[in-house]
Amino acid sequence: MTVVRHGFLGALPPGHREQLVATARDVSFPDGTRIFEEGGVADRFWIIRSGHVALDIHVPGRSEAVVETLGEGDLLGWSWLFEPYRWHLGAQARSTVSASEFDAERVRAACEKDPSFGLALTNCVAQVIARRLKSTRIRLLDLYGPPDAGES
Repeated sequence: MTVVRHGFLGALPPGHREQLVATARDVSFPDGTRIFEEGGVADRFWIIRSGHVALDIHVPGRSEAVVETLGEGDLLGWSWLFEPYRWHLGAQARSTVSASEFDAERVRAACEKDPSFGLALTNCVAQVIARRLKSTRIRLLDLYGPPDAGES
């Protein structure tokens, strides 16, 4: 199994990185695959090895709005860590994607069993959430904010 060791995994201390990687399995998604839907059960997560995944949000009366595109080394999915374990966004493969997949229940159990692992993993996920929140805010302002006041 090949696992990307930079990006999200690179932010974990080496011992915790290896602990997480030991639970991974290889998966792939063809271009166009809907990986998960906003509001669905978040029972797994992925670290992308290659390809691109678009994160989107449902906008009533419109097609899904892409808020961010993820690539190599990125964490796909964080909703698995926080109750009620439901996806906050949707995700679709924008090319053929290969990834390491993790079973959320198994990883949460490992976090409870080893609090230092749980803290390290939660801190890394929190950093991802903070970056995504900023990115989503900027993207939504681009899509739905007022037009530039300087335009004629």
